[in-house]
Amino acid sequence: MSWEAWFTLGTILLMLVGLGATRIPPDFVFLGALGALLVGGVLDAGQALAGFSSSGMVTVGVLYVVVAGLKETGGLNWIGNGLLGRPKSQARGLLRLMLPVTALSAFLNNTPVVAMFIPVVGSWCRKMKFSPSHFLIPLSFASIFGGLCTLIGTSTNLVLNGLYQTRFQNEGLGFFEVSKIGIPCAVAGFVFVFLLSRKLIPERKPASAVFENPREYTLELSVKPGGAFDGKTIEGAGLRNLSDCFLAEIVRDGEVKGAVAPDEVLRGGDHLIFVGMIDSVKELRDLNGLEPATELLFELGGTRHERCLVEVVVSNTCPLLGKSIKKGNFRKQYNAVVIAVARNGERVRGKIGDIVLRAGDTLLVESHAGFIPRQRDSHDFFLVGEVEDSRPIRHAKAPLAIGILLLMVALAGTSVLSMLKASVLAALLMIALGCCSAGAARKSVEWQVLLVIGSALGIAAAMTETGLAEGLARGLISLAPGNPWASLGLVYAGTVVFTLLITNNAAAALIFPVAMETASSLGVSHMPFLMCVMMAASASFITPMGYQTNLMVYGPGGYHFSDYGRIGIPLTALLGAITIALVPLIWPF
Repeated sequence: MSWEAWFTLGTILLMLVGLGATRIPPDFVFLGALGALLVGGVLDAGQALAGFSSSGMVTVGVLYVVVAGLKETGGLNWIGNGLLGRPKSQARGLLRLMLPVTALSAFLNNTPVVAMFIPVVGSWCRKMKFSPSHFLIPLSFASIFGGLCTLIGTSTNLVLNGLYQTRFQNEGLGFFEVSKIGIPCAVAGFVFVFLLSRKLIPERKPASAVFENPREYTLELSVKPGGAFDGKTIEGAGLRNLSDCFLAEIVRDGEVKGAVAPDEVLRGGDHLIFVGMIDSVKELRDLNGLEPATELLFELGGTRHERCLVEVVVSNTCPLLGKSIKKGNFRKQYNAVVIAVARNGERVRGKIGDIVLRAGDTLLVESHAGFIPRQRDSHDFFLVGEVEDSRPIRHAKAPLAIGILLLMVALAGTSVLSMLKASVLAALLMIALGCCSAGAARKSVEWQVLLVIGSALGIAAAMTETGLAEGLARGLISLAPGNPWASLGLVYAGTVVFTLLITNNAAAALIFPVAMETASSLGVSHMPFLMCVMMAASASFITPMGYQTNLMVYGPGGYHFSDYGRIGIPLTALLGAITIALVPLIWPF
């Protein structure tokens, strides 16, 4: 091999050491490796930066905006809460979780789908008295199964499709081409996890349960006249068995009703007094059919979705001490409205406006973004901080956002538009039609992921240009001389090993040129090897670091590192056997 090939190999080995033995962020490590290849003269500027204009990488970035529109409108929450329901057993609950997640992940990037479902599943498990550890690894794996089924199901498929287009100068794979092998793998994996996950995954207690915030807020909401809850009973509206929260009172026409019966019928204009933890407060506030009861909320000006929740503690020098929230004119004083109050573990009774403030009271305030910088150094409050993911949801736009998603899938699935064009159109419609604000669109993009993908594509180009990929392919073939089936198995195994060391997108980009050179050296079709890499890179179950969704559920599920291997190793072997057996039958050598 040439010195450039040896230089590239050394750079890749140092990159792997940097990823495994240091705490340097992966995007910095990959950018550093790409920079070394550029400065070392292995790549020119055009080759080094070509990965950042890859259609696969751009499509991944644009799809984040599409999912942001679903998140902002509550589309995914609506789907999740509506489908999970109240199953009578854990087995039925697991089925009701995995089916919609698998289906959604086939048409949406699975990372944001899992991000949306984690809090939904956590709240649902608390409500149903289920252990989250029995559901969160299956949640991650179900999203991976869905990702195997279509071209846009996972960013790995899009990255490999972009590499395939560039190498062979063609239009790439069809929307459902990968479904021919992805669906059999997804069905087998789904059945395996459904039948064996409860035996293979131990019950764990999440870390959040140990350090849970004990504050109980008093929250006042009103029933929207003609809304989703008007005319329903307490039980029928799903307000009977709430997670970490309960309905304490109903205020109707000035009369307080305590010890509310489950068959009590709600009326438009009723004021409902809830007591519960902050996550439950956020969940209730986002329900379509309820709204904060304080009329002052609508005097803040501007649109509601631009506001956020801020948690503040009343200081002993606050000028409103000893006054009720209403008489102290909190809104006029601070251009913000109190929607919930917590007091040292005490139950705070009465309507929000009538609560008399004391030093140490914790207030949940709805305000514009300017409230935090104004009050951060104020002597009126302590601990001023925005509550994460607290901007109000635009429920009225949810059907529109789901319609845009379906339009994107239809246009790409029927090849009317390419995947890139269909996703760009969907993202533009999400912003133009008000499903997603420009600020939320910018924040939704996972720039670290895109930097890793773009850098990995540049490093993969260096492997091809220097002949390193060809040299590695020859070494691979020598292990199974002249046998394409055995070579296919080695490519699958090599991809799985790489996904254990680095991200699945990067592993796919680095293995791709080796797989293509292997096919060329054997004189067989490239398609079986492309599909083999696509399945192996996406189906990463053995460690929490192997796939981003695995890492996302690691903490919330309270898992140990070994929990993934217990179920992931046999699952990986199963899908590997199916892939290697079926791929050459579907796309002959």
